Amino acid sequence: MQKTIDYSQDLFIDTDAGLATFCQSLAEADILAVDTEFIREKTYYSKLCLIQIATDTQVACIDPLAIKNIDPLLDILYDPGKLKLMHAARQDMEIFYFMRKQLPCPLFDTQIAATVLGHGDQIGYSTLIEVFGGIKLDKAHARTDWQQRPLQTAQLRYAADDVRFLIAVYPTIRDKLIAVQRLDWLNEDFNTLCQPELYEINEDTLWQRVSGHQRLKGNKLAIVQQLAIWREHQAIQRNRPRKWIMSDDLLIAIAKQCPASPMELNNIRGISPRLVEEHQATLLGIIQQAEKLSPEAWPRLKIQRTTAAQDAICDAAMALLRRCSSQNQISSAALTTRKEIEKIVMGERDTPLLHGWRAELAGNAILALLNGELNLRVKNGELITETLS
Repeated sequence: MQKTIDYSQDLFIDTDAGLATFCQSLAEADILAVDTEFIREKTYYSKLCLIQIATDTQVACIDPLAIKNIDPLLDILYDPGKLKLMHAARQDMEIFYFMRKQLPCPLFDTQIAATVLGHGDQIGYSTLIEVFGGIKLDKAHARTDWQQRPLQTAQLRYAADDVRFLIAVYPTIRDKLIAVQRLDWLNEDFNTLCQPELYEINEDTLWQRVSGHQRLKGNKLAIVQQLAIWREHQAIQRNRPRKWIMSDDLLIAIAKQCPASPMELNNIRGISPRLVEEHQATLLGIIQQAEKLSPEAWPRLKIQRTTAAQDAICDAAMALLRRCSSQNQISSAALTTRKEIEKIVMGERDTPLLHGWRAELAGNAILALLNGELNLRVKNGELITETLS
């Protein structure tokens, strides 16, 4: 199948003049298939290495490392009159957001679309193309270092295929969604991906992402909170992964031991002499300030555990969830998780399962069960529901 693909018309654009010409050709396009190649192993922000664009008539790979000004392309991508077609769009959207503090909307994410067509909650791109296009893609260059130059012809073809077939299968996916009356279900999910707050750093919750914070409390948790904010600022300023600045294990160790002097700080296992030398005053200051906070200012763990009775209710809700997912040919994982069900049983209501299409398929039924308005029973070996008056 791959041998029949005509790559001869594909564009590789690595000059400002070439980009300007290409962007002019996109002026009348209503739909753009978009993908990116990037690396992030050594940086805080993703390093954009390649942008792939496809329309019904052309496919291009654009080299942002060679082009001095990619604003003409960004102007096209941020045009609200053009639908941007992506697969598993979150990381690509994040890259574009930090380029201009804008998002390239409107958006259609084929991974989410495949979910409501019964293809699991995280279908991969190659599987998507095989299912909806009947084409088996070559994965040989999945681990390419995209910042290397020059890129080989096979690498560029691999990258181009990420948008070539995306725009080809879109009509099929759209038509299937229309046929089962589920196209409008996706609006809420797509709108969520277009919200800037999804990509912004929330300093108030950084401490919750530090592995091991659950073992601490009181002013030690306040130290974790302040150290996590300091680490994030350092990572952003240096454009380095946050754990290169300070590992989670080290951050937790500092919070536990509460060093009060450079010597005590230096004696913590795993701390580098350079970190102590460069930042000892700041780190000790953070610790001292956190220790002075009143209990009212300490961050608090929101650890709620279900009781035995609530566990039984969760089991019933999960059974109903699986019944709803089976009836609608959607995986239960695409609807929600056991953890989310537990939160609902304990009173949480601001949760994805209770909004949009998920509520229509299962969330409303689960609420009815919890409110005593719905009953579950077994008949002829099958789980059935009864509405109670």
